[in-house]
Amino acid sequence: MTQASHGDPASPSQFRLLGQRRFGPFFATQLAGAFNDSFLKQLVILLVTFHATDYTTMSAGLVANLAAGLFILPFVLFSAYAGQLADRFDKARVIRAVKAAEVAIMVVASAGFYMKSLPVLLTAVFAMGCHSAFFGPVKYSLLPRVLAKEELTGGNGLLEMGTFLSILLGTLVAGVIAAVTTNPLWLSIALLGFAVLGLVSSLFIPATGEAAPDLKLRFSVVAETVATVKMGKHEGEGVWNSLLAISWFWFVGAVVLSQIPALGKDVLHGDTTVVTVLLATFSIGIAAGSLLCERLSGHKVEIGLVPIGSIGLTLFTADLAWSCERFAAAMHSAAVQGPLSWSQFLATSGSMRVLGDVALLGLFGGLFIVPLYAFVQLRTAPQRQSRIISANNILNAVAMVIAAGMSAGLLAYGVSVTGLILVCAGLNALVAVYIYRTVPEFLWRFVSWFVVHALYRLRTTGTHHIPEDGPAILAPNHVSYVDALVLSALCPRPIRFVMDASIFRVPVLSWLFRQVNAIPIASAKREPETLEKALATVDAALRNGELVCVFPEGALTRDGQLAEFKPGIRRMLDACPVPVIPIGLVGLWETAFARNGKSAGARLASLRPGRRLQAHVGAPLPADVSVEVLRGKVQALLGPVEPAKPEQSFEVQR
Repeated sequence: MTQASHGDPASPSQFRLLGQRRFGPFFATQLAGAFNDSFLKQLVILLVTFHATDYTTMSAGLVANLAAGLFILPFVLFSAYAGQLADRFDKARVIRAVKAAEVAIMVVASAGFYMKSLPVLLTAVFAMGCHSAFFGPVKYSLLPRVLAKEELTGGNGLLEMGTFLSILLGTLVAGVIAAVTTNPLWLSIALLGFAVLGLVSSLFIPATGEAAPDLKLRFSVVAETVATVKMGKHEGEGVWNSLLAISWFWFVGAVVLSQIPALGKDVLHGDTTVVTVLLATFSIGIAAGSLLCERLSGHKVEIGLVPIGSIGLTLFTADLAWSCERFAAAMHSAAVQGPLSWSQFLATSGSMRVLGDVALLGLFGGLFIVPLYAFVQLRTAPQRQSRIISANNILNAVAMVIAAGMSAGLLAYGVSVTGLILVCAGLNALVAVYIYRTVPEFLWRFVSWFVVHALYRLRTTGTHHIPEDGPAILAPNHVSYVDALVLSALCPRPIRFVMDASIFRVPVLSWLFRQVNAIPIASAKREPETLEKALATVDAALRNGELVCVFPEGALTRDGQLAEFKPGIRRMLDACPVPVIPIGLVGLWETAFARNGKSAGARLASLRPGRRLQAHVGAPLPADVSVEVLRGKVQALLGPVEPAKPEQSFEVQR
């Protein structure tokens, strides 16, 4: 398998998956389903809004809220059972059954349009909610069954991109059709056409096998829903907090997107076309952000992008509120009359800032959500993946209901639309701090990703030698204060770093090291108690199946050369025999973070971006390897490396 850093034109593109049977038919199936979900809901709302006397005496707003509630309700009622089905049976079979049900649902919807019956149409909307509730768990749990680990981010990016664009397209097409005709024949053709397309494409999805063939199915709305959420919580702190973070994203999305119509009409003084432009801009932004994840992650699951996404969400949600207020103030000062069309809006000063905020809000939303989904898929046991996704769907539904309640309450209290969006931005900042404080791995991966991508161009070889699970000791040379960050960037697994106690206690950094459970160590002569405690902690970590990194030199190099290895690593291996993986770090000696004797000015100058680093991972060595042989292997990895030509991009091989 080969991974490449961003900017490598030779890297395998995520778009190649679209032409492969393991992904392409599933992608087409998802697009058709997302389109029909959006298309049906929007048709019902538009026809009731503009042809109310044909359907009902209820207000359009009440019908819209009723349709939204009926669509979300099945996620609470049936997600737990849907997760069981997706884990128990072959996922391709489950998808085909769900798609066959969608065709039947569209027949019901068509009958509703012919009869002009709102109850029948709302029944179809509820049924489509059931369809989505049963499709969701199998959708996200199928990806890790058919994609390699380095393809998960790209696959999830394509999925989110396609989903949001399909939702947008469904909304737009519904608007066009409703404006042109109310003939139920054409409505039925469109609904059934996409349903049949989804069913046909699902027939080409290859079998995946049964993840949990012995699972006993239990249907109990309350008991199984609670049990499913508890299962998500017990899957591990990282997975649970990722589920909460995903649900928080949908909370923010529900608040902001639900205010787009009011924002476009009442604040920006636009007509319906302005609202459409805002929604389209958001969808395009989140599609771009979803695709960008693959490029920025270096073909691996990189949760270091999540903090970047949360920062962007906070900043551009807040700036959206401010830019809309400025736009409204300018319109008031200019005494502009009447609603603006989309072309008039774009020609008005300040509109580009508003659209830029909306686009970047979507883009950073993509950077936030895609790595989280991939992380959950990577860290969840295969036999429970669908049920964990079901737990997420339940949490998402609850989050959106709370978002609707909070929005309604604050608006009723007198908070303006822009004020509500500002509240959402502030809450997002607080939640982000909580998540990164609670799950330090997110923050550590962010710092690691930022250092490696902002300052360096990293080339790695042999990273496939690092085991995907189970205990092992990484044994690199020790060149700089950022060695741990570089090593974290090349390894998707969490690493327990054993580091010199003096470095561990450096102000500010000490807090970060403690958050990621680094292990301080010192010599027996200097701090015997620290040494014994470190050895005991390493032994416990290895027996727990963790990956431990030990710098055998015991201290940073002072001359750029590989020093003699200390016997401490040998004591660790004697206590708990595990494979040892030699690593050679090349190019860090000349950086600002090494003890190379450079002046402050020279160190500052060396911080220029783009410095080339290399990390070479050797084959695992047996636990009885001698210190001398281990040092020789590391030295061999530090040997002459042919420099890459300036026009070449650096490859990350796995």
